[in-house]
Amino acid sequence: MIKVFIDGQEGTTGLKLAERLKNRKDVVISVIPEQFRKEKEARREYLNSCDVAFLCLPDLAAVEAVAIVNTDTKIIDASTAHRTNSLWAYGFPELSDAFRNKIALSHRIAVPGCHASGFLAIVFPLIAMGILPKDYPIVCHSLTGYSGGGKKMISEYTADANNVLLQSPRQYALEQNHKHLKEMKAIATLDNPPIFNPIVANYAQGMEVTVPLYASLLRNVNTNNDVFDALKTYYDGQKMLSVERTQEAFMPSNLMSGTNLMKIFVGGNDERINLIAVFDNLGKGASGAAVQCMNIVSGIDETTGLI
Repeated sequence: MIKVFIDGQEGTTGLKLAERLKNRKDVVISVIPEQFRKEKEARREYLNSCDVAFLCLPDLAAVEAVAIVNTDTKIIDASTAHRTNSLWAYGFPELSDAFRNKIALSHRIAVPGCHASGFLAIVFPLIAMGILPKDYPIVCHSLTGYSGGGKKMISEYTADANNVLLQSPRQYALEQNHKHLKEMKAIATLDNPPIFNPIVANYAQGMEVTVPLYASLLRNVNTNNDVFDALKTYYDGQKMLSVERTQEAFMPSNLMSGTNLMKIFVGGNDERINLIAVFDNLGKGASGAAVQCMNIVSGIDETTGLI
């Protein structure tokens, strides 16, 4: 039996984690009483008496939580705080065997950001295979449902249905300072951060991350098919990530909503290649990824409770 504590149980990710774990017969969730939820000593007790602690907290609070753990508790942090810390495992096992093995052996695991998950799923293997140069001037567009903004944004969209400005997609982080940029650059080992354009739209869940590439600037490939074959081979055998061809004229960003899976679609032509990662920002982009990491570090099948 895996004893779990969710620190930040009332947030969007915390609620989804509890929902994903509540029917598992191999998991018991310790729930801190509401009146003690923000008391340090009560949280210390719960954090140190569980097998796995999920941190669904702001960055500073996550750092403070880690500091009061003095046992063998395995910490899975959904905040931004530790994603580029080399002492922590980066929780994206599909990227390589090295990532998967570090997750399995670590007591400190950082869950990737939602936008970063789609970006890295596309960019990391292309760099690892020597196809995409590290100095490529990458542009990335990412479309997400409003649930990615947490309770405040969910309330904004659901409480004001007549606000015409919320009825159209809205680009944000216009100063190119989005909090996921640091991990996107570091984990992909890029020379420079990408130009990153995140967009939130008036639907609840689902994410579509697009990276367009000029074939003439790539290495060791000549055609769109070459890129498709390379990615297909790289991810061969993965249970929760697959590579497919675009088949339709439109790509809905909520295609994988409600799942813990990710699909990478290869489109475009032999001159301009369009790579699109589609997944649920609350699934493979957040709580689903966290549960997958818990499964791996606990030595059980990574898909348990997820597919």
